[in-house]
Amino acid sequence: MSGSVTAKIPSVRRTATDAGGRRIRWTGGRIALLVIALVVAAAWLIPLAWAVATSLKPEAETTSTPLEWIGSRITFDAYTKVWESGDLMRWMLNSAYISLMTTVLTVLTCAMAAYGFTRTDFRGRKLLYGLVLAGIMVPPQVLIAPLFTEMVQLGLVDTYWGVILPQVAVPAMVFILVKFFEGVPRELEEAAFVDGAGRWRVFWTIVMPLSRPVLAAVAIFTFISTWNNFLWPFLVTTDPAGMTLPVGLVNVQSSFGVRYAQIMAALVIAGLPLLIVFMLFQRQIVRGIAHTGLAGQ
Repeated sequence: MSGSVTAKIPSVRRTATDAGGRRIRWTGGRIALLVIALVVAAAWLIPLAWAVATSLKPEAETTSTPLEWIGSRITFDAYTKVWESGDLMRWMLNSAYISLMTTVLTVLTCAMAAYGFTRTDFRGRKLLYGLVLAGIMVPPQVLIAPLFTEMVQLGLVDTYWGVILPQVAVPAMVFILVKFFEGVPRELEEAAFVDGAGRWRVFWTIVMPLSRPVLAAVAIFTFISTWNNFLWPFLVTTDPAGMTLPVGLVNVQSSFGVRYAQIMAALVIAGLPLLIVFMLFQRQIVRGIAHTGLAGQ
């Protein structure tokens, strides 16, 4: 029996599975985006890896040539000396308290201001909102002198509130929350008004719960920026017992001069809490940014 046999060779599709179990087709665009993401991740991770590697070297080998990633031995002497040179636990607690209080007050004040701009109509509302937006374009360094004078007159120098209060009013966060509140359906609030709820109750029981994604993003961004803030806490605190972690570590570094292993160890200690916070709440950050970008569309 003669004849031709045609064999069908199945085509190979480059597919993968996402977190939801759906199959993803690897197109040229997706591959290009993945390559770009890997390059950006490497650009961020390589300096971090170098800081960790340097902090684990003996001090004499941090400036040896040629430079090597790993020293002759792994040692934690730099971390021990940094820990013993200053009151790191007290500074960490100060930073945690100041960052948490600043975050809570910023979320509350900015949320109330944004809700007022989007849901109430009063004389001069547009002008006041324009002034808030103008505050985004003002560098914080311009306000240091008048803020410091104000803290001196109020007697808040070398106090927690002297560090916290000037960091609470953040025009950028008000703008983000205004854009989100504009996308919240007004019908939900009108139904609550019909049932006898007041403006304050509507804000706490309807608007705030619906805004949890963007509020989480605002809170995390505020916490990170407050934890990393160096200039204002450096100016308003002189008592070592009230210093934040960035300010205290700089004082420790100045006491032992330029010792690269200890400097890198101090940087790792200061950045480790933020890495933990980001790893725990990265989903909320992404959701908050996504919801803010889609608000009003």
